Amino acid sequence: MDQMNLFEERVSLAPLASRLRPQRLEDIVGQQHLLGPGKILRRLIENDQISSMIFWGPPGVGKTTLARVIANHTKAEFVDFSAVTSGIKEIKEVMARADVSRRMGRRTLLFVDEIHRFNKAQQDAFLPFVEKGSIILVGATTENPSFEINSALLSRCRVFVLQALSEDEMMQLLVRALRHSQGYGDQPVAISEEQLRAIARFAGGDARMALSTLEMAVLNGEISREAITVTDEVLHQCLNQRSLLYDKNGEEHYNLISALHKSMRNSDPDAAVYYLHRMLQGGEEPLYIARRLIRFASEDIGMADSQALPLAVAAYQACHFNGMPECDVNLTHVVIYLSMAPKSNAAYVACLKGKDDAKAYPAEPVPLQIRNAPTQLMKELHYGEGYQYAHDAEEKLTVMPCLPEALQGHCYYQPTQSGKEKEVSERLEQIRRWKQSRTE
Repeated sequence: MDQMNLFEERVSLAPLASRLRPQRLEDIVGQQHLLGPGKILRRLIENDQISSMIFWGPPGVGKTTLARVIANHTKAEFVDFSAVTSGIKEIKEVMARADVSRRMGRRTLLFVDEIHRFNKAQQDAFLPFVEKGSIILVGATTENPSFEINSALLSRCRVFVLQALSEDEMMQLLVRALRHSQGYGDQPVAISEEQLRAIARFAGGDARMALSTLEMAVLNGEISREAITVTDEVLHQCLNQRSLLYDKNGEEHYNLISALHKSMRNSDPDAAVYYLHRMLQGGEEPLYIARRLIRFASEDIGMADSQALPLAVAAYQACHFNGMPECDVNLTHVVIYLSMAPKSNAAYVACLKGKDDAKAYPAEPVPLQIRNAPTQLMKELHYGEGYQYAHDAEEKLTVMPCLPEALQGHCYYQPTQSGKEKEVSERLEQIRRWKQSRTE
């Protein structure tokens, strides 16, 4: 018990990630594409020439840390603002104070965390003050600014993209936490390099997640007079606590479904299965994925393997009948099949061409010979006159034109030589040659 009390006295009540938050540019791990020697953002910070900007990146990569570092370097008044707890009233109060400061020759640097949470009206409230220079706006967001920030405001800000930390950068961060006086530098911690790497991989580029996991592992380690020992059992429990980075309504949703689609198109079943399960583990609705597979079966495979479409429809039904988690293997089955099927986008291209002509020629009259004539009046108007019944012909073909006159010669479907579509291509070529020979 004495040992535990001693340990608790030595460790601050603040979270490890907060205690180790860098105060200087030199202490920041990662983002060398922005903060390396001679890089533009580093020069702007060092020269105190900050203009309005947006930091865009995943959680835990240093967006708020960069803002704090800027606060330490700038001569401007630094105002920390949260989009979670603030509204129009608070914005106007801050802007009024900034206007007063501007008239007195002082700049105001306003940092807005999670700026994407502001609605359009709230974002618009910043615009006139950014335009006249009352504030320098620095926003942080995990969402794509193109979608979440008003175009007028975005056009007045420079966007800097922060990247997830690499595994080696995460290791550097974790080792620093073990050695730093604000971390565990005064308390021996027995943890192997392999265990640290497991934490680094688990955190997925999120520094805050890595430090929080290390802290949890240390706090639950075995305490002795010599050191706190992190056991594999404790670490395993800590590594099971993380929820996946996935927002079914956010950019990552679209990134992952795009990755699944393009991996299948590229005939890469391993990547496709991985992205499928990233989505499922993140809580994606399996019926949504199944609908995308149905679309893929026609868009990217089509006539090259016409079994792809009914199999994808069967996967949708399996998801409906089984639900999660049982339907995961049904989806995996179909994702592998679609990945390995021969590919053709000929049906998709035909779809686009036909759609374009339907828009460009929306009212072309249907040729009389292929119109029905259920009434006497229609017969008198020559509906159906000249119709050639293909089944009466020996070749089951006729030369009767079916497209409107303005579209004669337009060709939408051009089969490829992939899979079963090669046979379709040969058949279509025979049909076209036969018709041509009888119309010359």
